[in-house]
Amino acid sequence: MKSRRLKSIAALTTFLVGIGGACSSAQASFVIDASVGGAPTGATYVNFDALPLGATSGTSGGLGVSFSSDGQVVNGAASGVYAAPYISGGNGVPFGDPTVSGVDTTNYLTTGVGTVTLMFPASEMYLGLLWGSVDTYNHLEFFLGANSVGMVNGADVFAAAAGDQGINGTYYANIISSLPFDRVVASSSSYAFEFDNVAYNVPEPISLGLLGCGILGLGVVRRRKAAKA
Repeated sequence: MKSRRLKSIAALTTFLVGIGGACSSAQASFVIDASVGGAPTGATYVNFDALPLGATSGTSGGLGVSFSSDGQVVNGAASGVYAAPYISGGNGVPFGDPTVSGVDTTNYLTTGVGTVTLMFPASEMYLGLLWGSVDTYNHLEFFLGANSVGMVNGADVFAAAAGDQGINGTYYANIISSLPFDRVVASSSSYAFEFDNVAYNVPEPISLGLLGCGILGLGVVRRRKAAKA
């Protein structure tokens, strides 16, 4: 009996891994709630203030942060290169910034014409960020392991995105993915893409995500068998 049970568990594990691979190769759909003065809906808040200025990789609030090309941690503004996002509606308070309305005076991240990569401690299905001067050529690509599960760009956040560097060009974006991810790559094909104050939820173990996919797969198999019958 014990031998049969172990074989059954092994078979189920193999099945879940196979279904998990199929899930990770699928494309996610996204629900995006973004507004000027919007607030984060996550449970963990990251402000990047402890990271040194420049392109040195590091960890902040449980997130690994790395850069390519001229992506980096900056402060203030550099004409034609980057401009600080705006705090509005007091949406910096959860991140330790008491500013009610005004330019973000703390450290923030810019992709430049390059990338900023955020690496989560485990699988995640929610990302929030203070997205400055939203533009159509700003992109967020979501990955689970080596697999891309989907992409969001500036036009998804604000249909008339045109790089407004004023207060009305900064949106707090809450993004919910239908598939788990453990890495997000922010990129831009032109100057600039700036963001700060990232929120995420306490991550769910990836095994639970695979189990969910496995259960879904079992349901599909059962429906197919019923149809044949």
